[in-house]
Amino acid sequence: MAIISEMQEEKRPSVPFEASLDPSNPLGFLEKAFDFIGKESDFLLKESAEKDIATAVTAAKKRLSEAEKKKAEKETVKPIEKKSTKESLPPMDPMEVEKPKKESLKPTEPKEEAKPKPIVPNKGNGLDFEKYSWTQNLQEVTVTIPIPSGTKSRSVTCEIKKNRLKVGLKGQDPIVDGEFFNAVKPDDCFWNIEDQKVVSVLLTKQDQMQWWKYCVKGEPEIDTQKVEPESSKLSDLDPETRSSVEKMMFDQRQKQMGLPTSDEIEKQDMMKKFMSQHPEMNFSNAKFN
Repeated sequence: MAIISEMQEEKRPSVPFEASLDPSNPLGFLEKAFDFIGKESDFLLKESAEKDIATAVTAAKKRLSEAEKKKAEKETVKPIEKKSTKESLPPMDPMEVEKPKKESLKPTEPKEEAKPKPIVPNKGNGLDFEKYSWTQNLQEVTVTIPIPSGTKSRSVTCEIKKNRLKVGLKGQDPIVDGEFFNAVKPDDCFWNIEDQKVVSVLLTKQDQMQWWKYCVKGEPEIDTQKVEPESSKLSDLDPETRSSVEKMMFDQRQKQMGLPTSDEIEKQDMMKKFMSQHPEMNFSNAKFN
């Protein structure tokens, strides 16, 4: 009979197990699995069935525990590997990381402070530099360049254009090379060598009612309010030009003292005259510029 039973078991066709696992109720899945095993095999009829099931559960728990342990080891290894690549870098404070961002917002602030203040001009109303100097009056600018004693004119290069000056010695870098503060009259400009040791360049201004703040671009600016015109030469000017120069000098002094210019005084006088001629008008709420 045992042989027949074993033959019947061998001939018993396999039946697929159909059930789904609900994570919230795993025991329900096990009950269906045991029912299926009981119907399709004699496993549960064995005396050792409970012991075998307990052994299988223990083995499954062991495998699960080992898998969790390996997973935890992998997770702890990852940060160590990353840290090893940055051993040379000290830990950074989050507040320190933000500092460069704040500082990067400041490049525009010092621009106004970095702008140099105008310089007091020399006695010739210009400036003195290591390799040359320049002076001016309202009509002309004179550039003076020291050169080796005995230098001939053929050894000097001088280009005077409407808006640019270039002066130097042949075969050497230019001593003066740049754009003028304002335009000149090239036909009324000239240069010469004085005492065989100084190149003197005379530049005639186009606008002869304006003081230059610098001779060529790139130089420090002078304070034109500190310019002192030669009053002795005013008599050499024609009446119209002399009147304009005197007016400009007066306005310059008034600005330095914080007082109204000649134009402003003239406007104030006109307004006073108008108000006196029209006493019937109320100017109490009027605003004047």
